[in-house]
Amino acid sequence: MKFNTKAIHGGQHDVDPAYGAVMPPIYQTTTYSQTTPGGHKGFEYSRSGNPTRAALERAFASLENGNYGMAFGSGLAAIDAVLKLLKPGDEVVSTNDLYGGSYRLFTKIYEDFGIKFHFVGMGNASNIENFITEKTKLIWVETPTNPMMNIIDIKAAAAIAKKHKVLLAVDNTFATPYLQQPLELGADIVMHSATKYLGGHSDVVMGALIVKDKELADRLYFIQNASGAICGPQDSFLMLRGLKTLHVRMQRHCENGKKVAEYLATHPKIENVYWPGFESHANHEIAKAQMNDFGGMISFVTKGNNYEDAIKIVENLKLFTLAESLGGVESLAGHPASMTHASIPKEEREKTGVVDALIRLSVGIEDADDLIADLEQAIG
Repeated sequence: MKFNTKAIHGGQHDVDPAYGAVMPPIYQTTTYSQTTPGGHKGFEYSRSGNPTRAALERAFASLENGNYGMAFGSGLAAIDAVLKLLKPGDEVVSTNDLYGGSYRLFTKIYEDFGIKFHFVGMGNASNIENFITEKTKLIWVETPTNPMMNIIDIKAAAAIAKKHKVLLAVDNTFATPYLQQPLELGADIVMHSATKYLGGHSDVVMGALIVKDKELADRLYFIQNASGAICGPQDSFLMLRGLKTLHVRMQRHCENGKKVAEYLATHPKIENVYWPGFESHANHEIAKAQMNDFGGMISFVTKGNNYEDAIKIVENLKLFTLAESLGGVESLAGHPASMTHASIPKEEREKTGVVDALIRLSVGIEDADDLIADLEQAIG
Protein backbone atom coordinates (compact mmCIF):
# COMPACT_ATOMS: atom_id res chain seq x y z
CA MET A 1 0.00 0.00 0.00
CA LYS A 2 1.48 3.36 -1.04
CA PHE A 3 1.64 6.36 1.27
CA ASN A 4 -1.31 8.32 -0.12
CA THR A 5 -3.51 5.28 0.38
CA LYS A 6 -2.07 4.57 3.82
CA ALA A 7 -2.94 8.07 4.95
CA ILE A 8 -6.61 7.22 4.45
CA HIS A 9 -6.79 3.47 5.06
CA GLY A 10 -3.60 2.48 6.90
CA GLY A 11 -4.23 0.38 9.99
CA GLN A 12 -7.98 0.83 9.76
CA HIS A 13 -9.83 -2.47 9.96
CA ASP A 14 -12.84 -3.73 11.88
CA VAL A 15 -13.16 -0.31 13.52
CA ASP A 16 -16.95 -0.43 13.75
CA PRO A 17 -18.27 -3.95 13.32
CA ALA A 18 -21.61 -2.89 14.83
CA TYR A 19 -22.82 -0.46 12.16
CA GLY A 20 -20.09 -0.23 9.52
CA ALA A 21 -19.30 3.46 10.14
CA VAL A 22 -16.74 4.72 7.59
CA MET A 23 -14.96 6.80 10.24
CA PRO A 24 -13.99 5.21 13.56
CA PRO A 25 -16.63 6.27 16.11
CA ILE A 26 -15.77 8.34 19.16
CA TYR A 27 -15.98 5.89 22.05
CA GLN A 28 -16.60 8.46 24.77
CA THR A 29 -16.37 6.07 27.67
CA THR A 30 -14.07 5.51 30.60
CA THR A 31 -14.81 1.85 31.21
CA TYR A 32 -16.23 -1.31 29.57
CA SER A 33 -18.54 -4.03 30.79
CA GLN A 34 -17.12 -7.45 31.60
CA THR A 35 -18.96 -10.77 31.54
CA THR A 36 -16.70 -12.14 34.25
CA PRO A 37 -13.67 -10.63 36.02
CA GLY A 38 -11.14 -10.14 33.24
CA GLY A 39 -13.63 -11.21 30.61
CA HIS A 40 -13.91 -8.28 28.20
CA LYS A 41 -13.82 -7.56 24.45
CA GLY A 42 -10.31 -6.13 24.36
CA PHE A 43 -10.88 -2.99 26.41
CA GLU A 44 -11.35 -2.60 30.14
CA TYR A 45 -10.43 0.99 31.06
CA SER A 46 -9.78 3.90 28.73
CA ARG A 47 -6.43 4.89 30.16
CA SER A 48 -5.20 1.45 29.16
CA GLY A 49 -6.96 1.44 25.79
CA ASN A 50 -9.84 2.97 23.88
CA PRO A 51 -11.13 1.83 20.45
CA THR A 52 -10.84 5.31 18.92
CA ARG A 53 -7.31 5.76 20.23
CA ALA A 54 -6.40 2.24 19.12
CA ALA A 55 -7.49 3.05 15.57
CA LEU A 56 -5.30 6.16 15.65
CA GLU A 57 -2.32 4.26 17.02
CA ARG A 58 -2.60 1.73 14.21
CA ALA A 59 -2.69 4.62 11.72
CA PHE A 60 0.44 6.17 13.26
CA ALA A 61 2.27 2.85 12.96
CA SER A 62 1.16 2.37 9.36
CA LEU A 63 2.37 5.79 8.19
CA GLU A 64 5.85 5.28 9.66
CA ASN A 65 6.11 1.65 8.49
CA GLY A 66 6.24 0.63 12.12
CA ASN A 67 4.53 -2.22 13.93
CA TYR A 68 3.38 -0.41 17.05
CA GLY A 69 2.06 3.10 17.63
CA MET A 70 1.29 5.02 20.81
CA ALA A 71 -0.67 8.25 21.20
CA PHE A 72 0.02 10.65 24.08
CA GLY A 73 -1.49 13.85 25.41
CA SER A 74 1.31 15.95 23.86
CA GLY A 75 4.63 15.65 22.09
CA LEU A 76 6.45 16.30 25.34
CA ALA A 77 4.47 13.51 27.02
CA ALA A 78 5.73 11.19 24.28
CA ILE A 79 9.33 12.31 24.85
CA ASP A 80 8.83 11.90 28.59
CA ALA A 81 7.81 8.27 28.02
CA VAL A 82 11.03 7.60 26.09
CA LEU A 83 13.15 9.13 28.85
CA LYS A 84 11.39 6.88 31.38
CA LEU A 85 13.19 3.98 29.71
CA LEU A 86 16.33 5.35 31.41
CA LYS A 87 17.59 5.23 34.99
CA PRO A 88 19.83 7.48 37.11
CA GLY A 89 23.38 7.49 35.82
CA ASP A 90 22.43 6.90 32.19
CA GLU A 91 23.57 9.33 29.51
CA VAL A 92 21.92 10.76 26.39
CA VAL A 93 23.60 12.27 23.34
CA SER A 94 21.32 14.90 21.83
CA THR A 95 21.64 17.41 19.05
CA ASN A 96 22.57 20.90 20.24
CA ASP A 97 19.87 22.53 18.08
CA LEU A 98 16.51 21.23 19.20
CA TYR A 99 13.07 22.37 20.26
CA GLY A 100 13.18 24.45 23.45
CA GLY A 101 10.59 22.29 25.18
CA SER A 102 12.72 19.21 24.64
CA TYR A 103 15.76 21.02 26.04
CA ARG A 104 13.72 22.17 29.05
CA LEU A 105 12.46 18.64 29.75
CA PHE A 106 15.97 17.23 29.46
CA THR A 107 17.73 19.83 31.61
CA LYS A 108 15.11 20.99 34.10
CA ILE A 109 13.44 17.66 34.84
CA TYR A 110 15.58 14.67 33.95
CA GLU A 111 18.98 16.07 34.88
CA ASP A 112 17.60 16.32 38.42
CA PHE A 113 16.92 12.58 38.25
CA GLY A 114 20.55 11.84 37.46
CA ILE A 115 20.36 11.58 33.66
CA LYS A 116 23.29 13.27 31.91
CA PHE A 117 22.78 14.97 28.54
CA HIS A 118 25.41 15.88 25.96
CA PHE A 119 24.23 18.51 23.47
CA VAL A 120 26.44 18.21 20.42
CA GLY A 121 26.58 19.34 16.82
CA MET A 122 25.47 16.44 14.64
CA GLY A 123 26.01 18.02 11.22
CA ASN A 124 28.80 15.47 10.95
CA ALA A 125 27.18 12.39 12.47
CA SER A 126 30.56 10.92 13.39
CA ASN A 127 30.75 13.58 16.12
CA ILE A 128 28.12 11.60 18.03
CA GLU A 129 30.62 8.84 18.68
CA ASN A 130 32.94 11.22 20.52
CA PHE A 131 30.38 11.54 23.32
CA ILE A 132 29.32 7.92 23.71
CA THR A 133 30.44 6.18 26.89
CA GLU A 134 29.53 2.91 28.56
CA LYS A 135 26.72 4.86 30.27
CA THR A 136 25.12 6.07 27.02
CA LYS A 137 21.69 4.56 26.49
CA LEU A 138 20.00 6.91 23.99
CA ILE A 139 20.82 9.11 21.00
CA TRP A 140 18.19 11.81 20.44
CA VAL A 141 18.01 13.31 16.95
CA GLU A 142 15.88 16.05 15.39
CA THR A 143 16.10 16.44 11.63
CA PRO A 144 15.41 18.96 10.24
CA THR A 145 16.17 20.70 13.52
CA ASN A 146 14.08 23.40 15.14
CA PRO A 147 14.63 26.19 14.22
CA MET A 148 17.87 26.14 12.20
CA MET A 149 16.76 23.38 9.77
CA ASN A 150 20.00 21.46 10.31
CA ILE A 151 20.06 18.06 8.64
CA ILE A 152 21.36 15.01 10.49
CA ASP A 153 22.23 11.78 8.70
CA ILE A 154 19.83 9.24 10.21
CA LYS A 155 21.50 6.21 8.60
CA ALA A 156 24.89 7.24 9.98
CA ALA A 157 23.43 7.90 13.44
CA ALA A 158 21.70 4.50 13.33
CA ALA A 159 24.96 2.75 12.49
CA ILE A 160 26.63 4.38 15.49
CA ALA A 161 23.70 3.47 17.75
CA LYS A 162 23.79 -0.17 16.67
CA LYS A 163 27.57 -0.35 17.02
CA HIS A 164 27.30 0.77 20.66
CA LYS A 165 24.00 -1.02 21.35
CA VAL A 166 22.10 2.14 22.29
CA LEU A 167 18.67 3.32 21.21
CA LEU A 168 18.23 5.91 18.47
CA ALA A 169 15.14 8.10 18.68
CA VAL A 170 14.25 10.58 15.92
CA ASP A 171 11.94 13.54 16.32
CA ASN A 172 10.28 13.51 12.89
CA THR A 173 7.89 16.41 13.55
CA PHE A 174 9.20 18.79 10.88
CA ALA A 175 9.51 16.22 8.11
CA THR A 176 6.47 14.00 8.84
CA PRO A 177 6.35 10.42 7.51
CA TYR A 178 5.30 11.85 4.14
CA LEU A 179 8.83 13.22 3.66
CA GLN A 180 10.97 10.98 5.86
CA GLN A 181 10.66 7.59 7.55
CA PRO A 182 13.35 7.15 10.20
CA LEU A 183 12.48 3.54 11.07
CA GLU A 184 13.34 2.59 7.49
CA LEU A 185 16.69 4.33 7.97
CA GLY A 186 17.55 2.38 11.10
CA ALA A 187 16.02 4.35 13.98
CA ASP A 188 14.48 2.47 16.91
CA ILE A 189 11.88 5.08 17.92
CA VAL A 190 10.12 7.81 15.97
CA MET A 191 8.53 10.68 17.90
CA HIS A 192 6.05 13.25 16.62
CA SER A 193 4.51 16.31 18.08
CA ALA A 194 1.34 15.28 16.26
CA THR A 195 -0.07 18.68 17.21
CA LYS A 196 1.77 20.01 14.18
CA TYR A 197 1.62 18.53 10.67
CA LEU A 198 -0.06 15.23 11.50
CA GLY A 199 -3.14 16.94 12.91
CA GLY A 200 -2.62 19.85 10.56
CA HIS A 201 -5.47 22.10 11.69
CA SER A 202 -4.19 23.68 14.93
CA ASP A 203 -7.08 22.17 16.89
CA VAL A 204 -5.58 19.27 18.86
CA VAL A 205 -2.50 18.77 21.05
CA MET A 206 -0.99 15.28 20.86
CA GLY A 207 2.20 13.25 20.72
CA ALA A 208 3.08 9.95 19.07
CA LEU A 209 5.70 7.21 19.32
CA ILE A 210 6.18 4.51 16.69
CA VAL A 211 8.50 1.47 16.91
CA LYS A 212 9.07 -1.84 15.16
CA ASP A 213 10.44 -3.96 18.02
CA LYS A 214 7.85 -5.72 20.20
CA GLU A 215 9.94 -5.77 23.37
CA LEU A 216 10.55 -2.02 23.12
CA ALA A 217 6.87 -1.46 22.33
CA ASP A 218 5.82 -3.44 25.39
CA ARG A 219 8.05 -1.31 27.60
CA LEU A 220 6.62 1.89 26.16
CA TYR A 221 3.03 0.63 26.36
CA PHE A 222 3.63 -0.15 30.04
CA ILE A 223 4.95 3.39 30.62
CA GLN A 224 2.04 4.88 28.68
CA ASN A 225 -0.48 3.02 30.82
CA ALA A 226 1.34 3.37 34.14
CA SER A 227 2.03 7.09 33.72
CA GLY A 228 -1.30 7.88 32.12
CA ALA A 229 -0.34 10.71 29.75
CA ILE A 230 -2.81 9.49 27.12
CA CYS A 231 -5.05 11.44 24.76
CA GLY A 232 -8.84 11.27 24.83
CA PRO A 233 -11.19 9.79 22.22
CA GLN A 234 -12.34 13.17 20.87
CA ASP A 235 -8.74 14.22 20.21
CA SER A 236 -8.04 10.80 18.68
CA PHE A 237 -10.94 11.29 16.29
CA LEU A 238 -9.71 14.75 15.27
CA MET A 239 -6.20 13.43 14.70
CA LEU A 240 -7.47 10.56 12.55
CA ARG A 241 -9.38 13.08 10.46
CA GLY A 242 -6.24 15.18 10.06
CA LEU A 243 -4.11 12.23 8.99
CA LYS A 244 -6.39 11.52 6.04
CA THR A 245 -5.29 14.72 4.30
CA LEU A 246 -1.62 14.68 5.36
CA HIS A 247 -0.33 13.78 1.90
CA VAL A 248 -2.23 16.51 0.03
CA ARG A 249 -1.39 19.12 2.67
CA MET A 250 2.30 18.25 2.62
CA GLN A 251 2.43 18.59 -1.13
CA ARG A 252 1.21 22.18 -0.87
CA HIS A 253 3.39 22.96 2.17
CA CYS A 254 6.42 21.88 0.12
CA GLU A 255 5.37 23.81 -3.00
CA ASN A 256 4.71 27.00 -1.03
CA GLY A 257 7.81 26.57 1.12
CA LYS A 258 10.00 26.44 -1.97
CA LYS A 259 8.48 29.62 -3.41
CA VAL A 260 8.73 31.54 -0.13
CA ALA A 261 12.31 30.38 0.51
CA GLU A 262 13.40 31.43 -2.98
CA TYR A 263 11.72 34.82 -2.55
CA LEU A 264 13.45 35.45 0.78
CA ALA A 265 16.82 34.36 -0.61
CA THR A 266 16.73 37.15 -3.19
CA HIS A 267 15.40 39.88 -0.89
CA PRO A 268 17.93 42.69 -0.38
CA LYS A 269 17.07 43.04 3.33
CA ILE A 270 17.53 39.36 4.20
CA GLU A 271 20.95 38.08 5.28
CA ASN A 272 20.48 34.32 5.67
CA VAL A 273 17.70 31.91 4.79
CA TYR A 274 17.69 28.41 6.29
CA TRP A 275 15.80 25.85 4.19
CA PRO A 276 17.09 22.35 3.35
CA GLY A 277 16.10 22.64 -0.31
CA PHE A 278 18.91 25.05 -1.14
CA GLU A 279 22.01 23.40 -2.62
CA SER A 280 24.04 25.70 -0.37
CA HIS A 281 22.28 24.43 2.76
CA ALA A 282 24.57 22.35 4.97
CA ASN A 283 23.98 18.62 4.37
CA HIS A 284 21.63 19.34 1.45
CA GLU A 285 22.74 16.10 -0.21
CA ILE A 286 21.83 14.13 2.90
CA ALA A 287 18.43 15.83 2.92
CA LYS A 288 17.95 14.79 -0.71
CA ALA A 289 18.85 11.21 0.15
CA GLN A 290 16.66 10.75 3.21
CA MET A 291 13.73 13.09 2.45
CA ASN A 292 11.23 13.09 -0.41
CA ASP A 293 11.00 16.90 -0.42
CA PHE A 294 12.12 19.77 1.78
CA GLY A 295 9.03 20.89 3.65
CA GLY A 296 7.47 24.19 4.56
CA MET A 297 9.60 25.25 7.53
CA ILE A 298 11.95 28.20 6.93
CA SER A 299 14.04 30.41 9.19
CA PHE A 300 15.75 33.66 8.22
CA VAL A 301 17.72 36.58 9.61
CA THR A 302 17.53 40.17 8.40
CA LYS A 303 20.65 42.04 7.35
CA GLY A 304 22.33 43.66 10.31
CA ASN A 305 21.04 40.94 12.64
CA ASN A 306 18.81 43.53 14.31
CA TYR A 307 16.34 42.44 17.00
CA GLU A 308 14.06 45.43 16.47
CA ASP A 309 13.82 44.72 12.72
CA ALA A 310 12.77 41.13 13.40
CA ILE A 311 10.10 42.16 15.89
CA LYS A 312 8.75 44.78 13.48
CA ILE A 313 8.43 42.21 10.71
CA VAL A 314 6.54 39.62 12.76
CA GLU A 315 4.24 42.30 14.18
CA ASN A 316 3.47 43.68 10.70
CA LEU A 317 2.53 40.38 9.09
CA LYS A 318 -1.15 40.05 8.14
CA LEU A 319 -1.62 36.56 6.65
CA PHE A 320 1.15 34.95 8.68
CA THR A 321 -0.15 34.79 12.25
CA LEU A 322 2.34 35.54 15.02
CA ALA A 323 1.91 32.45 17.18
CA GLU A 324 3.57 29.45 18.76
CA SER A 325 3.43 26.09 16.96
CA LEU A 326 3.65 25.11 13.31
CA GLY A 327 2.37 22.69 10.71
CA GLY A 328 -1.21 23.89 10.40
CA VAL A 329 -2.99 24.77 7.18
CA GLU A 330 -2.55 28.43 8.10
CA SER A 331 0.83 30.15 7.88
CA LEU A 332 2.47 31.08 11.17
CA ALA A 333 5.47 33.20 12.08
CA GLY A 334 7.49 33.03 15.26
CA HIS A 335 10.41 34.65 17.02
CA PRO A 336 12.26 31.63 18.49
CA ALA A 337 14.45 33.58 20.92
CA SER A 338 11.43 34.94 22.79
CA MET A 339 8.90 32.21 22.03
CA THR A 340 9.63 28.55 21.30
CA HIS A 341 13.27 28.65 22.48
CA ALA A 342 13.05 31.16 25.32
CA SER A 343 13.81 28.37 27.83
CA ILE A 344 17.29 27.90 26.33
CA PRO A 345 19.93 30.27 27.79
CA LYS A 346 20.91 33.04 25.35
CA GLU A 347 24.55 31.96 25.14
CA GLU A 348 23.53 28.40 24.32
CA ARG A 349 20.95 29.53 21.74
CA GLU A 350 23.38 31.77 19.93
CA LYS A 351 26.01 29.03 19.64
CA THR A 352 23.61 27.20 17.30
CA GLY A 353 22.52 30.29 15.36
CA VAL A 354 19.31 31.10 17.24
CA VAL A 355 20.08 34.79 17.43
CA ASP A 356 17.65 37.49 18.52
CA ALA A 357 16.98 38.50 14.91
CA LEU A 358 15.97 35.00 13.74
CA ILE A 359 12.42 34.54 12.44
CA ARG A 360 10.84 31.15 11.86
CA LEU A 361 8.06 30.60 9.34
CA SER A 362 5.64 27.73 9.08
CA VAL A 363 4.41 28.13 5.51
CA GLY A 364 0.78 27.06 5.18
CA ILE A 365 -1.32 25.99 2.22
CA GLU A 366 -2.69 29.38 1.19
CA ASP A 367 -1.86 30.87 -2.20
CA ALA A 368 1.92 31.36 -2.34
CA ASP A 369 1.62 34.73 -4.08
CA ASP A 370 -0.48 36.07 -1.22
CA LEU A 371 2.06 34.83 1.32
CA ILE A 372 4.93 36.45 -0.55
CA ALA A 373 2.98 39.72 -0.81
CA ASP A 374 2.46 39.62 2.95
CA LEU A 375 6.18 39.15 3.56
CA GLU A 376 6.96 41.95 1.11
CA GLN A 377 4.80 44.48 2.93
CA ALA A 378 6.06 43.37 6.36
CA ILE A 379 9.77 43.44 5.47
CA GLY A 380 9.38 46.67 3.50
